[in-house]
Amino acid sequence: MAEKRKSEKTSSSSPNLICPLCLDIFVEATILTSCGHTFCRRCLKKYDLTHQDLDHMVCPLCRKITKLSANRVDDLRLNVSINGCVDDYHAKCGGMNAVLEMSQKCTACKSQKDAVSFCRTCTFYMCDKCFHSHQQLVVVFGDHETVSMDDVIEGNVSIGHLFEKCSIHKLENKDMFCKDCKAHVCHKCVLVGHKAHEIKNQVDFEQELRRKVEDLAQRCAGKKTELEKNIQNIEIQRHKVHTTVQILLDDVKQAYNIKAKELEENLRNLTDQINALQHSFDDDLNVLKSKDRQRIKSICSSITLVDNDRLGHLETDTLSAHILLCKELDAMLEKATDHTSASAITKKAKGKRFKPADDTRLDLGSISGSDPKMETVIHYVLGSPMWGMTRYSHDSVGIVYGEHAQGIDIIYSNGGKLQYRNKLNDGNYNNLVYQQNGSLCVSLYRTKEAYIYSPLGSKKATIHVRDSTNDLNVNRSPSDEIIITNNTRQVYIYDPTGATLKHTVQTKHYTYQASTTRTGLIITSSCNADQSVVTVYDRDGNAGESLQAPKGVCLYTAVDEQDRVYVASANCNSSWVVIRLYDLDGLNLKERVKFNALDMKSNWSWRYLVSLSPDMLAFACGDNLYFIKVSL
Repeated sequence: MAEKRKSEKTSSSSPNLICPLCLDIFVEATILTSCGHTFCRRCLKKYDLTHQDLDHMVCPLCRKITKLSANRVDDLRLNVSINGCVDDYHAKCGGMNAVLEMSQKCTACKSQKDAVSFCRTCTFYMCDKCFHSHQQLVVVFGDHETVSMDDVIEGNVSIGHLFEKCSIHKLENKDMFCKDCKAHVCHKCVLVGHKAHEIKNQVDFEQELRRKVEDLAQRCAGKKTELEKNIQNIEIQRHKVHTTVQILLDDVKQAYNIKAKELEENLRNLTDQINALQHSFDDDLNVLKSKDRQRIKSICSSITLVDNDRLGHLETDTLSAHILLCKELDAMLEKATDHTSASAITKKAKGKRFKPADDTRLDLGSISGSDPKMETVIHYVLGSPMWGMTRYSHDSVGIVYGEHAQGIDIIYSNGGKLQYRNKLNDGNYNNLVYQQNGSLCVSLYRTKEAYIYSPLGSKKATIHVRDSTNDLNVNRSPSDEIIITNNTRQVYIYDPTGATLKHTVQTKHYTYQASTTRTGLIITSSCNADQSVVTVYDRDGNAGESLQAPKGVCLYTAVDEQDRVYVASANCNSSWVVIRLYDLDGLNLKERVKFNALDMKSNWSWRYLVSLSPDMLAFACGDNLYFIKVSL
């Protein structure tokens, strides 16, 4: 009930007497000297608890700074005027009992005894002891006006709207407020030191301040309501978001279930194939085993007939039959045991490989045969001899023709052909390579320069190799670095923009072609030099053991996206080309597969090999282009 009465009092009280922090009637209204804003002393103490490391207090309303002494909030001045209004309010609302319940304490000393009198001049409440001393010191307090607390309680005297006395003009009240100085002053101070300042009557200023606080309180309530509604809306939107996300999750799970069923079916099929292979191999081995058991049975049967005690008592006909039986047994024993067929079946089983599906197919893969092979899927006759070739897509190449023709042809593995969409007019091209972002790097015939063009055909950069004496050959790394060789003992590595030379790698042999792996290794080839070699280097110039071709054989290399190295051996006096697949073993090449030889027409010494995908190569020689299918 007491809480209810207090709430009713607070709600019906004048907003001028409400603390902005607790929104309740002021209790020991205390002034912040820098700005004049007033708060309950207890509210300021609570506020100050979180700022003990500061030597000042920031006003919660206007953010102005009030310096604090050692006792912090306890040393701040009480707002006597507001406290007087609070007393009047309580007296009007609750009469004598309300004021008595408040038990106003002495503010002149620290005894906290009940006040018996109030000095209008000092603006202090006084207990018995302080009032007696006040009365005795006539010289100091003789002209001060005091009133009894009984008169205050009975309503005979009002102590509201009291003013401090000016410290300079002792008899004058500080009944003015200087907005510029944020200080209470008397009218004489206004005339002396605040002439040009904005001065307000203190009562008007307090009313203005109360209106401002009231407005702030209303705005706070309005903002609180607005934020609470927004919080409700946020939760509504959260529910909608969760519903939408759940739909996405359900869609993904449904798609997964469909794909999972397909993969499970694929897994069952592959498992059935492997089980069928096992049964097939078991059947073949069982046949071999049965044959050997049948031979054992025949041998045992024959030796039983031949080896008996009646040999000396045989008649002529029987003896002839016995001799024939011995010859047959001897022939049976002379027949060689098949030690290789079972091993051959094992070798055949080991030759089976699981070939994972590429990233574009929802498939686990397939079981390949035991014989790796290559076959030409298309032979395309070019209009002029090829000078440079590069991968354009997984099933096409870009080709340039040196001094014989301008422009770039894009040729597809299905036989299709088109001109590259951007016409470049810098001259005849020697070599080219496409970067991942669609940019094109070309080297020009009989120059020391290479150019980089944007996908739209505008020139982006020029690469000038100063110490070059030969035409430039260009390639790129998996990270789009530009790789340049020029048939010297150096490989130049530029950043993807062509602006910065990152590495210069010294090689042991003259190098005309170079490719790089995903780990940064460099595979070099001297191609159609007198001594054709393939060597692996790291970026510090360390080299592995070189592959060296016989005299009259040229080596051409390509690195696929799995860092496998293909090496084509082309005999200058023959149309046959042999391609081998190597795995990297540190800086050395370890032969993995030697493919069947391919018959490729050639009337030109310069050749080119590129990898389009893990199972497709392109090989060009003169005016002939071959797309080659790889089966491992």
